[in-house]
Amino acid sequence: MSLGNVFYEIAAILGLATLLGIIGQKLKQPLIIMFLATGILAGPSVLGIIQSHDQLALFAHIGIALLLFIVGLRLDLNLIRVIGPVALATGLGQIVFTSVIGFGIAIAVGMTAINAAYVSVALTFSSTIIIVKLLSDKKEIDSLHGQIAVGFLIVQDIAAIVALVALTTLGSRVSGTGSAFDSALVIAVKGIGLMGVVALLMRFIIPRLVRRLAHSQELLALFAIAWAVLLGSASDLLGFSKEVGAFLAGVSLASTDYRDSIGARLTSLRDFLLLFFFIDLGARLDWSTVGNQMGVSVLFSLFVLIGNPIIVMVIMGVMGYRRRTGFMAGLAVAQISEFSLIVVALGLSIGHITPETAGLVTLVGVVTICISTYMILYSAPLYELLSGPLKIFERRDPFREAAVDTGHITPAVDVILMGMGNYGSGLAEHLLRRGKTILGVDFDPTVLDTWRSRGIPVLYGDIADPEIHGQLPMNTARWAISTVRSQDLNLALMRALKNHGFGGRVALTATNQAEADLFEKNGAQIVFRPFKDAAEQAADSLTHAMEILPDKTDWPLAFREVRIQSGSAFAGHTIRDIPLGSTTGLSIMAVSRGGRVHFDMGPEFQIYPGDRLVILGPPEDLLHAETLLNQFNTYEQADDESRFIIGDVRVASGSPWAGKTLQDLQIRRKHKVTIVGIKRGETRIMTPGPTQMLSAGDHLILIGSRKAVELMKHNEPL
Repeated sequence: MSLGNVFYEIAAILGLATLLGIIGQKLKQPLIIMFLATGILAGPSVLGIIQSHDQLALFAHIGIALLLFIVGLRLDLNLIRVIGPVALATGLGQIVFTSVIGFGIAIAVGMTAINAAYVSVALTFSSTIIIVKLLSDKKEIDSLHGQIAVGFLIVQDIAAIVALVALTTLGSRVSGTGSAFDSALVIAVKGIGLMGVVALLMRFIIPRLVRRLAHSQELLALFAIAWAVLLGSASDLLGFSKEVGAFLAGVSLASTDYRDSIGARLTSLRDFLLLFFFIDLGARLDWSTVGNQMGVSVLFSLFVLIGNPIIVMVIMGVMGYRRRTGFMAGLAVAQISEFSLIVVALGLSIGHITPETAGLVTLVGVVTICISTYMILYSAPLYELLSGPLKIFERRDPFREAAVDTGHITPAVDVILMGMGNYGSGLAEHLLRRGKTILGVDFDPTVLDTWRSRGIPVLYGDIADPEIHGQLPMNTARWAISTVRSQDLNLALMRALKNHGFGGRVALTATNQAEADLFEKNGAQIVFRPFKDAAEQAADSLTHAMEILPDKTDWPLAFREVRIQSGSAFAGHTIRDIPLGSTTGLSIMAVSRGGRVHFDMGPEFQIYPGDRLVILGPPEDLLHAETLLNQFNTYEQADDESRFIIGDVRVASGSPWAGKTLQDLQIRRKHKVTIVGIKRGETRIMTPGPTQMLSAGDHLILIGSRKAVELMKHNEPL
């Protein structure tokens, strides 16, 4: 076939893949499924577009080699040590039980021993690339079940490499002469020699070479690809597979400081080439034999989809993990992988297995990859449906997982904070600085360890888990806050809080205005908008910098507007108490409060939370003004009666205040509080003036010291 025809064919395949990808996106279907469908449609069984099988297979093999290179690049053996024995026990246990049971099933359906052995080995491996991609998309890669899954998938990858080496050894024995011992010895010597050379290069050459190449990101990425191909070719010449060499090439660069940069550069290329792998997988499905193997393929598919997760849940349950963690991790082994297809392809090329067996494994791969993708994407509702029956996989005392919980030691907290990532941790820091007590909830063990080391009570869990809500101090917490950016999870949390009779208030995190409106409609009192808020703060900082550091005006003074936060140590104090002049040489020129600007402030002028102070002084000192003014009190705020707070006081029916104006009542002079707003039914009266008349049923929003507000609430006849 001419080069032009091949180009047209590839163009047609990519066009079809793009079209199906768009359809899948509209239907909210995983792209992996649509790429498999592309191969089936473009294959000989349907449209017959694919004619250049060798070229397509070449792209697929390069994609697999690059996949194994990146697997090796990210191979962190320390991860297995950190996760503990569960990764090794689950990984090895699943391999043993799956291969033994799979071999028994294959023999029972009439396969020969050698074909049964290949099928059982193929059923053992799960797809690292698919699982890591799905967990990353769901932001569960750092969860406990995500880390355990990655841990035992690495164990599987190592076992798969060993299996490939063993098959290569058998292949060389079949095609060559001499005893099996001699062939194995030669292969062993070659393997040890290859790994020895790679080890020496890792020790003396690669770090220096990579450091020099790192000055150019493009050159570094080119070197990584060339090194993977070179080592893959060397491995092939020595009698191993190209994939083994590519894997070793990745391992050789895994210890460098640039592995993340290399991986990030090659991920897009890997995904593009793996497109051809999935297309080739769908195209190679021989539908002529499907009818004869349908029953057997269903049997093996059910074993992989149900049996493999059960094996993982049993092992993790025995080791002391909760059934939810075991279930979520178990879904990671509910499909066979690209390693499985490589194994049967090698077996077919060696002559150990028949094309029918290879087709059977391919069909099982297509079925299990498709179904397990949906199982992982909808793992939360699936677990909710099966939670009851899954109790048999959980010990009465799930001691290993319970060891990460310390939330039970806190009888009462101000805030239940769900989601302790970057945004949640920052929020927690500010709450703690304001003297609030918090209970943190997250599914990342590393994050929980960090907070636990500081003495902060934490609880391992996922807000999607209905069982976690029973462990939370619902009756005492004043606020439940979620920093998780998921509409479905936040709405589920709102429903769970209502079902548990939570009497506090709720704050949720939205990614856009539509979500914010939906959360408010469902009862959230506060909705955070991290991206919008950060953009606004960045714009404020930039604007202030433009004002403070003028480009052309040569003048030693500038100004800055600083907002006093509610937790500031100077809120409620007078200008005399603020040490700006003595510490920085700055001056307060004006105070903006409620739309009114005060220029004639004396030393006894009191500063309130929310005030904006216009400060004049040297530009370099202005940069530190906000930090100084918004220092937080370090003493226990609950005992400080002079601390300013916001209160809500209702004007009762028949109150002598009804029908009188704020000027008549002299509230600020008599009661030492300031009325900053009035809620009258659905109407909000902002910054009411002195002539504003009060009515029965009004809610007065006032600001003052804690003592003054409490007196207004409990001791005054409103």
